Amino acid sequence: MRRTSYLAIIIVILAVAVRFIQIDQPFVDHWSWRQSDVAAIARNYFQNGFHFAYPQIDWAGGELGYVGTEFPILPFAAALCYKTSGVHEWIGRVQAVILFALSLPFFFLLVRKTFGEIAAVWSLGFYSFAPIEIMASRCFMPDVPSLTLSIIGLYLFQRWIESEPERQPRLTSPFVWSALCIALSILIKATSVLIGVPLACLAFQRFKLRALREIDLWIFAGIALLPSAIWYGHAYQIAQQFYPHHFFGAGGVKIMSLGWYWEIAKQIPAAEMTPILFLLGAFGVWQTRSRSAARPFHWWLAAMIVFIVVVGFGNRHPWYRLPLVPIFAAFAGAACAHVMSLSTFADARSYAALFMRSAFAIALIAFAAFTLTYAKWLYEPTAAPMRDAGLLLKKVTPPVSLIVAADNGDPTIFYYAERKGWHFLETGGIYNGEPVNSAQAIAGLEALRKRGANFLVFTSNTSWWLDYHTELGQYVASNATPVETTPEFKIYKLHPMSP
Repeated sequence: MRRTSYLAIIIVILAVAVRFIQIDQPFVDHWSWRQSDVAAIARNYFQNGFHFAYPQIDWAGGELGYVGTEFPILPFAAALCYKTSGVHEWIGRVQAVILFALSLPFFFLLVRKTFGEIAAVWSLGFYSFAPIEIMASRCFMPDVPSLTLSIIGLYLFQRWIESEPERQPRLTSPFVWSALCIALSILIKATSVLIGVPLACLAFQRFKLRALREIDLWIFAGIALLPSAIWYGHAYQIAQQFYPHHFFGAGGVKIMSLGWYWEIAKQIPAAEMTPILFLLGAFGVWQTRSRSAARPFHWWLAAMIVFIVVVGFGNRHPWYRLPLVPIFAAFAGAACAHVMSLSTFADARSYAALFMRSAFAIALIAFAAFTLTYAKWLYEPTAAPMRDAGLLLKKVTPPVSLIVAADNGDPTIFYYAERKGWHFLETGGIYNGEPVNSAQAIAGLEALRKRGANFLVFTSNTSWWLDYHTELGQYVASNATPVETTPEFKIYKLHPMSP
């Protein structure tokens, strides 16, 4: 085997090994709320019957809580595993690790076919160890599985389009497998439809305007898009029919202020990719600007930029920008390969070569340092007080209890309490932010008490409401009995409503 192949194998082994660190960590990290929702759907499948088309969340009070979501194959698969192993956090996390590992050889082959073998090795390293990729690929969320399927589909489509499609048996060619991967990718995460941009670029490069008349491409589009149209239509009907009438991702399409985008622009090179990967990727974008083979990646990047602008509010969640990692990793790998191909770099006796090799070494060390710093920050158990409150509620409350949780919209309390309830404040079941004044908070709490709420919990992030809004504090003192008070949380049993 060539040295590059050995290096690629070593990178793959290290990348997967890193992701098994704290693989059994509870859902208390910076992305706790998204994972707790997915985990709740999985457990509700397990406990309430495997009704695949009706995913349930925990924050709809005493209602069924069916919601419109992405195609819930991941929580459903986890629920099936629960039947033999019980409910464990690592089951959901391992799903993401396995799918991430599956993406590595295909990403390597995709970049190798586009930019060459040296670039592929560099790209594989950057893709494997970008902080946001490390975090997302061990979270119980659909983003990495969807991205993996997009990468596989793009590689297989490239293989098909660069061969002689008309001479291949359609059912056994990469054509069908690519279409199926793209279809499942979009089903699992609707925003993965953006992979259609580099696919279209490859098609027009191969067929020119004749692509619009190619029946195979229309068949491909039908396979890729029709299942999603059916599923998301069903999900929309579920959201319309059942309280809390929630469709995951709804409201994300909104153009925001320049200050909003400036904050995102600062996060991308710092906390998500590291400055090293961002700068090398930017240089690679410029250096490959005239290479036709690189155009699918250029168009994919352009599509992501437009997406960030148009889905401005949705991009408050950093995992929406996860596809930027393989894009920048590919360009960064191309940039490194370009520098290594220069004659000054190859001449080991020259001072210029020594300087360039030293610069590469320093850049790698800096990349590793940035990755360790940012990934460690993402792992921090910021939602641990919510988990602790939930575990105590599970212990001291009857199973039929309905909880009011001042939790900033994070359902971690409900998940670990294994209880239903409402976020506080809420409007139509959906978290509605902090109270403006005591009157608003009291009115909201009164309404939930009338609907059967019998326990109230504040965490260390929200207990200040009781002091700041003095009338709310007085109302709680008069209408609830303290159950447990710690620096992390305060739990109250609400008094029955007067007839």
